[in-house]
Amino acid sequence: MFGKEIFLWQNPKTPPAPKATVAQDKPTTLKDLLSSDVLEKLKAQADEAKAAEAALKEQEHQQAEEARQAEQKRRDNDFEYLLNNSAMDWKKHK
Repeated sequence: MFGKEIFLWQNPKTPPAPKATVAQDKPTTLKDLLSSDVLEKLKAQADEAKAAEAALKEQEHQQAEEARQAEQKRRDNDFEYLLNNSAMDWKKHK
């Protein structure tokens, strides 16, 4: 009984563990569970949302540019602003 001790890692009778396939390694995702038409609808909806967000950003950028141009036009007609922000070196404008 004590002459031969067989440890679990030394047991030649145990078959090697079966190799798991690629499908068994990955857990099931929501994408796998949804049907293709529902998945296509969700992708289309996501694309529409991205396009709407891009259009909104472009519109905000355009409004900011218009506001900046209006402010610059107002400053160009303001003599006090021009006097305070002009260079005092009048020699270069001779």
